[in-house]
Amino acid sequence: MSNHSKPPAAGDKPAVLILGLGNVLFGDDGLGIDAIARLQRDYHTPSDVRIEDGGTLGLSLLALLAETEYLILVDAVRTDDPPGTLVRLDGKEAADAARDRLSPHQVGVADLLDAARLIGCYPQVVTLLGLVPEAMEWSVARSKAINDGMDALVEAIVREVQGLGHGVVCKTKTAGDHRFDHDWDRHFGM
Repeated sequence: MSNHSKPPAAGDKPAVLILGLGNVLFGDDGLGIDAIARLQRDYHTPSDVRIEDGGTLGLSLLALLAETEYLILVDAVRTDDPPGTLVRLDGKEAADAARDRLSPHQVGVADLLDAARLIGCYPQVVTLLGLVPEAMEWSVARSKAINDGMDALVEAIVREVQGLGHGVVCKTKTAGDHRFDHDWDRHFGM
Protein backbone atom coordinates (compact mmCIF):
# COMPACT_ATOMS: atom_id res chain seq x y z
CA MET A 1 0.00 0.00 0.00
CA SER A 2 1.65 3.22 -1.09
CA ASN A 3 0.49 6.78 -0.82
CA HIS A 4 -1.01 8.35 -3.91
CA SER A 5 1.64 11.05 -4.13
CA LYS A 6 4.23 10.99 -6.86
CA PRO A 7 7.06 8.65 -5.80
CA PRO A 8 10.48 10.17 -5.19
CA ALA A 9 12.73 10.37 -8.24
CA ALA A 10 15.47 7.77 -8.61
CA GLY A 11 18.25 8.50 -6.17
CA ASP A 12 16.03 10.68 -3.95
CA LYS A 13 15.40 9.37 -0.47
CA PRO A 14 11.96 9.93 0.98
CA ALA A 15 12.49 12.08 4.03
CA VAL A 16 9.77 10.29 5.99
CA LEU A 17 8.55 6.69 5.91
CA ILE A 18 5.29 5.97 7.72
CA LEU A 19 5.15 2.21 8.18
CA GLY A 20 1.87 0.66 9.30
CA LEU A 21 2.43 -2.66 11.04
CA GLY A 22 0.21 -5.47 12.22
CA ASN A 23 -2.08 -8.27 11.20
CA VAL A 24 -5.59 -7.19 10.17
CA LEU A 25 -6.88 -10.70 10.95
CA PHE A 26 -5.85 -10.45 14.61
CA GLY A 27 -8.22 -7.86 16.09
CA ASP A 28 -6.53 -4.77 17.52
CA ASP A 29 -3.19 -5.86 16.06
CA GLY A 30 -4.42 -4.49 12.72
CA LEU A 31 -4.64 -0.92 14.00
CA GLY A 32 -1.38 0.19 12.30
CA ILE A 33 -2.73 -0.85 8.90
CA ASP A 34 -6.06 0.82 9.66
CA ALA A 35 -4.35 4.07 10.69
CA ILE A 36 -2.30 4.40 7.50
CA ALA A 37 -5.35 3.52 5.36
CA ARG A 38 -7.23 6.38 7.04
CA LEU A 39 -4.23 8.67 6.58
CA GLN A 40 -4.14 7.89 2.87
CA ARG A 41 -7.90 8.28 2.54
CA ASP A 42 -8.20 11.57 4.41
CA TYR A 43 -4.91 13.45 3.75
CA HIS A 44 -2.66 14.56 0.92
CA THR A 45 1.04 14.05 1.65
CA PRO A 46 4.05 15.45 -0.22
CA SER A 47 6.15 13.21 -2.46
CA ASP A 48 8.96 12.97 0.12
CA VAL A 49 6.60 11.30 2.61
CA ARG A 50 6.06 7.63 1.87
CA ILE A 51 3.24 5.61 3.43
CA GLU A 52 3.55 1.84 3.38
CA ASP A 53 1.62 -1.16 4.67
CA GLY A 54 4.34 -3.21 6.34
CA GLY A 55 1.88 -5.77 7.70
CA THR A 56 3.93 -8.53 9.33
CA LEU A 57 6.69 -8.59 6.70
CA GLY A 58 9.70 -8.09 9.01
CA LEU A 59 13.10 -8.25 7.30
CA SER A 60 11.66 -7.90 3.81
CA LEU A 61 11.07 -4.22 4.70
CA LEU A 62 14.81 -3.54 5.07
CA ALA A 63 15.13 -1.88 1.65
CA LEU A 64 12.48 0.66 2.67
CA LEU A 65 14.46 1.60 5.78
CA ALA A 66 17.61 2.01 3.70
CA GLU A 67 15.76 4.67 1.69
CA THR A 68 14.57 6.94 4.49
CA GLU A 69 15.79 9.43 7.08
CA TYR A 70 12.81 9.51 9.45
CA LEU A 71 10.84 6.39 10.30
CA ILE A 72 7.42 6.47 11.91
CA LEU A 73 6.22 3.02 12.97
CA VAL A 74 2.48 2.69 13.59
CA ASP A 75 1.40 -0.34 15.61
CA ALA A 76 -0.36 -1.76 18.65
CA VAL A 77 1.85 -1.17 21.72
CA ARG A 78 1.32 -3.13 24.93
CA THR A 79 1.65 -1.01 28.06
CA ASP A 80 -0.04 -0.92 31.47
CA ASP A 81 -2.22 1.97 30.27
CA PRO A 82 -5.91 1.45 29.50
CA PRO A 83 -6.82 0.10 26.03
CA GLY A 84 -7.03 2.84 23.42
CA THR A 85 -4.37 5.04 25.09
CA LEU A 86 -2.17 6.86 22.58
CA VAL A 87 1.51 5.87 22.86
CA ARG A 88 4.50 7.78 21.44
CA LEU A 89 8.06 6.51 21.84
CA ASP A 90 11.29 7.79 20.27
CA GLY A 91 14.76 6.47 19.57
CA LYS A 92 15.96 3.74 21.90
CA GLU A 93 12.55 3.54 23.60
CA ALA A 94 10.95 2.80 20.20
CA ALA A 95 13.56 0.14 19.40
CA ASP A 96 13.17 -1.43 22.84
CA ALA A 97 9.38 -1.45 22.46
CA ALA A 98 9.76 -3.28 19.13
CA ARG A 99 11.53 -6.01 21.06
CA ASP A 100 9.31 -6.12 24.14
CA ARG A 101 5.94 -4.43 23.72
CA LEU A 102 4.63 -4.80 20.19
CA SER A 103 2.15 -7.37 19.09
CA PRO A 104 2.90 -10.99 18.01
CA HIS A 105 4.96 -9.84 14.99
CA GLN A 106 7.36 -7.96 17.32
CA VAL A 107 10.30 -10.27 16.57
CA GLY A 108 10.15 -9.28 12.90
CA VAL A 109 10.18 -5.55 13.73
CA ALA A 110 13.00 -5.91 16.25
CA ASP A 111 15.01 -7.94 13.72
CA LEU A 112 14.31 -5.33 11.05
CA LEU A 113 15.65 -2.49 13.21
CA ASP A 114 18.68 -4.56 14.31
CA ALA A 115 19.50 -5.47 10.69
CA ALA A 116 19.22 -1.81 9.62
CA ARG A 117 21.67 -0.85 12.36
CA LEU A 118 24.09 -3.64 11.40
CA ILE A 119 24.26 -2.69 7.73
CA GLY A 120 24.43 1.05 8.41
CA CYS A 121 21.02 2.11 7.11
CA TYR A 122 19.28 2.87 10.40
CA PRO A 123 17.09 5.98 9.99
CA GLN A 124 18.22 9.18 11.73
CA VAL A 125 15.01 9.27 13.77
CA VAL A 126 12.69 6.39 14.71
CA THR A 127 9.34 7.14 16.32
CA LEU A 128 6.70 4.62 17.33
CA LEU A 129 3.10 5.78 17.45
CA GLY A 130 0.30 3.47 18.44
CA LEU A 131 -2.55 2.59 20.71
CA VAL A 132 -2.71 0.16 23.61
CA PRO A 133 -4.65 -2.90 22.35
CA GLU A 134 -7.57 -4.48 24.17
CA ALA A 135 -8.13 -7.69 22.21
CA MET A 136 -5.63 -9.47 20.01
CA GLU A 137 -7.36 -12.62 18.85
CA TRP A 138 -8.66 -13.93 15.52
CA SER A 139 -11.03 -11.22 14.35
CA VAL A 140 -11.24 -8.61 11.60
CA ALA A 141 -12.94 -6.13 13.94
CA ARG A 142 -11.17 -3.75 16.29
CA SER A 143 -12.28 -3.21 19.88
CA LYS A 144 -14.35 -0.15 20.81
CA ALA A 145 -11.33 1.31 22.64
CA ILE A 146 -9.24 1.15 19.45
CA ASN A 147 -12.03 2.50 17.23
CA ASP A 148 -12.53 5.38 19.67
CA GLY A 149 -8.78 6.16 19.68
CA MET A 150 -8.14 5.84 15.94
CA ASP A 151 -8.83 9.49 15.05
CA ALA A 152 -6.38 10.63 17.74
CA LEU A 153 -3.73 8.24 16.37
CA VAL A 154 -4.13 9.51 12.80
CA GLU A 155 -3.97 13.10 14.06
CA ALA A 156 -0.79 12.23 16.01
CA ILE A 157 0.79 10.86 12.80
CA VAL A 158 -0.14 14.05 10.95
CA ARG A 159 1.33 16.22 13.74
CA GLU A 160 4.51 14.12 13.74
CA VAL A 161 5.02 14.57 9.99
CA GLN A 162 4.17 18.27 10.18
CA GLY A 163 6.64 18.62 13.07
CA LEU A 164 9.32 17.31 10.72
CA GLY A 165 8.51 20.21 8.37
CA HIS A 166 6.36 18.38 5.83
CA GLY A 167 2.97 19.58 4.69
CA VAL A 168 0.10 17.20 5.24
CA VAL A 169 -3.23 18.57 4.07
CA CYS A 170 -6.67 17.26 4.95
CA LYS A 171 -8.76 16.27 1.93
CA THR A 172 -12.15 17.93 1.85
CA LYS A 173 -15.39 16.53 0.59
CA THR A 174 -16.41 18.11 -2.68
CA ALA A 175 -19.77 18.05 -4.42
CA GLY A 176 -20.25 14.69 -6.09
CA ASP A 177 -17.60 13.01 -3.91
CA HIS A 178 -19.54 9.99 -2.66
CA ARG A 179 -16.67 8.09 -1.05
CA PHE A 180 -17.28 9.93 2.23
CA ASP A 181 -21.03 9.21 2.28
CA HIS A 182 -20.53 5.92 4.12
CA ASP A 183 -17.46 5.00 6.11
CA TRP A 184 -16.96 1.47 4.75
CA ASP A 185 -13.60 1.11 6.49
CA ARG A 186 -15.19 1.72 9.89
CA HIS A 187 -18.17 -0.48 8.96
CA PHE A 188 -15.87 -3.43 8.32
CA GLY A 189 -13.61 -2.71 11.30
CA MET A 190 -10.77 -1.26 9.23
